[in-house]
Amino acid sequence: MRNIKLFLVVIPFFLVACSKSGDTPGPTPTPTPTPTPTEVAVAFSVNVDPGAGNILGVVGTSQPIVVKVSSTLPTAGVNVSVTVIKDADNSTVFTNSISSVTADNTIAITGLTPGVLSTATVVVTSKGTATNTKTVSFKLAAK
Repeated sequence: MRNIKLFLVVIPFFLVACSKSGDTPGPTPTPTPTPTPTEVAVAFSVNVDPGAGNILGVVGTSQPIVVKVSSTLPTAGVNVSVTVIKDADNSTVFTNSISSVTADNTIAITGLTPGVLSTATVVVTSKGTATNTKTVSFKLAAK
């Protein structure tokens, strides 16, 4: 019986002595990076754009334009900027910039002088990706 008692007392010491100490955990796998969604290139049209080489005749001193974004709108929206510059002296006649999350954006160009040829430049830029931009220019003159 004494041998069994001795055996029962010694067994736990052997188990503790034979266990591995300082086990290092296995390497944690690197998480798969989430792909960054890319935006669709900005595309838009201006309802009064007369086309290359043509001049839009404006009756009066103002002209409303509708900038219609035809591409998928970026999640954060877009900035629409309109600048009108006199061709004769490069002075700014009109400038306006709006922030939008809709496809149709109406801006009224004002301050046109009859008989003066000007160039309107419309720039649409994604708020989320500054390099996602498109520019359209056209000539206009008030009658």
